[in-house]
Amino acid sequence: MKTVRVNASRSYEVKIGSGLLETVGSETAKLTAGQALVVSDENVAPLYLPKVVGSLRQAGLTASSASVPAGEPAKSPEYYVNLLNILAAKRLTRSDAVIALGGGVVGDLAGFAAATYLRGIPVVQIPTTLLAMVDSSVGGKTAIDLPAGKNLVGAFHQPSLVLCDPDALSTLPEDVLRDGCAEVIKTAVLFDRDLFDHLRDRSTGFDREAVIARCVEHKRDVVCRDEFDTGERQLLNLGHTVGHAVEKCSGYAVSHGKAVAVGTAIMARAFSKDADEILSVLRAFGLPTETAFSPEELASAALSDKKRSGDTLTLVVPERIGRASLKKITVGDLLDVIRAGY
Repeated sequence: MKTVRVNASRSYEVKIGSGLLETVGSETAKLTAGQALVVSDENVAPLYLPKVVGSLRQAGLTASSASVPAGEPAKSPEYYVNLLNILAAKRLTRSDAVIALGGGVVGDLAGFAAATYLRGIPVVQIPTTLLAMVDSSVGGKTAIDLPAGKNLVGAFHQPSLVLCDPDALSTLPEDVLRDGCAEVIKTAVLFDRDLFDHLRDRSTGFDREAVIARCVEHKRDVVCRDEFDTGERQLLNLGHTVGHAVEKCSGYAVSHGKAVAVGTAIMARAFSKDADEILSVLRAFGLPTETAFSPEELASAALSDKKRSGDTLTLVVPERIGRASLKKITVGDLLDVIRAGY
């Protein structure tokens, strides 16, 4: 097992190792002796919810559960308010905890409910997808979507604990696993030539525990220097401005990972000296590097992105593998950038 300590506004551990799902009860009992509400989705719940609830109860906790539909539509104001009402009905207090069991959608939704119920109660993130393990479960970003755009309502709320069990990846459909690979590749492009070479050489046979830990370490380092996303942390948005536009244009039929892969490819073609290598690795993982949506459609959709500030946007420029920078552009220049990398 590997442990990465995050020293942000709340210090906590990210534990990565086989069999950690069996320890949810004993680990959560270190944080609370009261109630735990496990939030999951209709895909993950049949696989892991009985094990997690059983582990919590065996540790002496009062455990209950709530389930939401699988997929991005669950990150809606309706499901958010429903979850708040469940927390209130079960009379959870600030000494109790929410357990987010699932992928990024569950983590975002349950995390935002925990951030805002009683002005904040503890949340334990138990990511079951690669994307959530390497990215969304760490760093404290929580959010729901609005019709106008993705993640427009949210809060920074660091978890009290993150448990990443790579065994959970064995039940993932291959397509969902590849979504997570897009975030792993993004991390390598941003910070780590050695990690990029490992992915290039091993493809989907990469060392899962080691790669998850390395990605978490990179995110930890950035989050600890810029917890509230006012500077360096924006580097983690590589591919996301265009990626979120792809998601929105598709009505969220295109998954987050694939959309980020497209966005990363467009930014690489527009700016990177290593564009051919980046595109080659994305394709080797079965990820898309093009989209049917036009540059004009993408630019229009990106105007509602939360990273917009007045008439400017901050883009992440992947200069070389392992080196990136932030570039402010005007909203009017975005179309030209997308055309350059299209």
